[in-house]
Amino acid sequence: MTEKKRFLITEEPISTEDVIQKVIRRECGAVTTFMGTVREFTQGKQTIRLEYHAYKSMAEKMLAEIDKEVSNKWPGVTTAITHRVGTLEITETAVVIAVSSPHRKAAYEANEYIIERIKQIVPIWKKEYWEDGTTWVGDQLEKVPYPEGAPQKGAHHG
Repeated sequence: MTEKKRFLITEEPISTEDVIQKVIRRECGAVTTFMGTVREFTQGKQTIRLEYHAYKSMAEKMLAEIDKEVSNKWPGVTTAITHRVGTLEITETAVVIAVSSPHRKAAYEANEYIIERIKQIVPIWKKEYWEDGTTWVGDQLEKVPYPEGAPQKGAHHG
């Protein structure tokens, strides 16, 4: 049996249990999971749906790079990250992060670190469909809108 890919960009709905199973190890006493979902209101504006786009091969490489950072900061930790792309409706899961560790403190800290790093360096963009229009968001920190209305070739953040 081949090992399941731990860092994945997918168009399919995410199975949280599948992501968790990728990090289960006999020597670990803690598993933390983060699920990022599509919320209905952002800063008082009603969201209808989101559309995520990614530079898939680079995004998966950057997720693996985040794993290396985590391994250096928290030895003994195992991570798995799956991010969905495509159209997501309100309450659907956009990202699942699972972290296993011998002890809970490292698992909690690593999980929080991972979501922040994803937002900083992974080439994933989202188009927000509001009740009154749409907006491309140029980074996952939600600070850089695209004035051209969409990511341009070669555009990245970080």
